[in-house]
Amino acid sequence: QVQFVESGGGLVQPGGSLTLTCAASESILGVMGWYRQDPGKEREVVASITTRSFTSYVDFVKGRFTISRDNDKNMLYLQMSSLKPEDTAVYYCNKIPPARSSWGQGTQVTVSS
Repeated sequence: QVQFVESGGGLVQPGGSLTLTCAASESILGVMGWYRQDPGKEREVVASITTRSFTSYVDFVKGRFTISRDNDKNMLYLQMSSLKPEDTAVYYCNKIPPARSSWGQGTQVTVSS
């Protein structure tokens, strides 16, 4: 089963930027996504990308987040800009629909002044 390792999170001021990186242990052909999880809530998809890089975003990140992938390197990325305090969450990558045994530890994004 493929395993994912997320990185790139951190503390950033409102209006700042971060780029999240997801490294997969094997080929990640198919639809991939970035998910976020707030404490006590279910994980939700914020961005998705097909094998051929067609992308989709939830409304509250459109125009601010950009998902991309490198199929040769088994990598997934999320460029985050104009960050808001409400973007604070743990971010995960996984297939869509998710492979339940493949969840990584996620990377914490905290937007605060």
